[in-house]
Amino acid sequence: MLSKFKYASSTLLLLLLVGCQEEEAKPATATPAPKVQVGVVVIEPQKTELMTELPGRTTSSLVAEIRPQVGGIVKKRFFEEGQNVATGDVLYELDDSTYVSSYKQAQADLESVKAGLKAAQLKNERYTALRKQNNVSQQDLDDARVAYLEAIAKQKGSEAALESAKINLGYTKITSPIDGRIGISQVTVGALVTGSQATVMTTVRSLDPIYVDLSQTSLDQLKQRSFLSQEGVEKGSNTVSLVLEDGSEYQYKGTLKAREISVNESTGSVTLRAEFPNPDNLLLPGMFVRGMIHELTHNSALLVPQQGVSRDVKGNPIALVVNDNNVIETHQLTVERAIGNQWLVLAGIEPGDKVVVEGSLKVRTGSEVTTVTMQRDSKTGAIVMANANDASTQGN
Repeated sequence: MLSKFKYASSTLLLLLLVGCQEEEAKPATATPAPKVQVGVVVIEPQKTELMTELPGRTTSSLVAEIRPQVGGIVKKRFFEEGQNVATGDVLYELDDSTYVSSYKQAQADLESVKAGLKAAQLKNERYTALRKQNNVSQQDLDDARVAYLEAIAKQKGSEAALESAKINLGYTKITSPIDGRIGISQVTVGALVTGSQATVMTTVRSLDPIYVDLSQTSLDQLKQRSFLSQEGVEKGSNTVSLVLEDGSEYQYKGTLKAREISVNESTGSVTLRAEFPNPDNLLLPGMFVRGMIHELTHNSALLVPQQGVSRDVKGNPIALVVNDNNVIETHQLTVERAIGNQWLVLAGIEPGDKVVVEGSLKVRTGSEVTTVTMQRDSKTGAIVMANANDASTQGN
């Protein structure tokens, strides 16, 4: 009996130990991990003016390089360097003594020719009357008529010579052909100049209005035309703003006037010419500037904050988007350009999509999240909560 009791006790103890081990082997019930909270921006279409920034240089709207049309010694100079001049203002006067003499000689030659013409005319008239009476031969009448016609031709030639002498005399007073500001004189009183010389005496430039020549690559022009063909994209007003070399903005707006019809083979760019008012002469020819052209208007642009766009291993732009089930999706984007601190997206985002702008490093594709709606501050451009007092989350 004792041995049976010991056997039963041992069996019971063994069963109790096995039960405890099985109890310890049962896994504890796992607690669900908390959902990650991310900040999202709801993308909505909006009307956006697309500006293009281009480098450029200022250039005069009119330029007149002053050169003498006749030779001579510079006798006087009538302007102060840097002053404004008007059309017709006398700039220089050359010694005109030889041209006055030539003009008087041409006058005398004309008077002599006129006297010869009068004699030939009288002779022709007299021979015509005598021929009717058969008192002169037909040959004599013909010779008188030819002499008369030659005298008429000589008078015309003398009149032309007198006009030429008068013009050359007038060229001794060198005038400004345009309104503008005159530059530094390259000649002084007493200098010898020659007609149509290569060296300019001075230059007059019209500064108001003034032109700005901007450079745009031919590739950018092709992209612009392709973009213009899309729905909702319209041609802009072509108004131009200027940023000066010191970073300040020029106070007057300009207008795009013309585009060059050929591409510069060495730079691959096309020149765009804009016209600006310049009443204060602040802009001077040759200044480097940057032009902002309003070329296009997108009536339903999708703008995504730059902090919501990253790059994959291939360098393609991507964005994390929260779908209707509050699950993270990765969308590959087609980005057209940066506008401030946002990207203009052409494909990969639809209106109403919720793009992750905060907490993107804590999630990955397939993660289930809760969301807090954010928005872009219109003044600073920073991403802030849509309602600071609204701490509620969606998708619980």
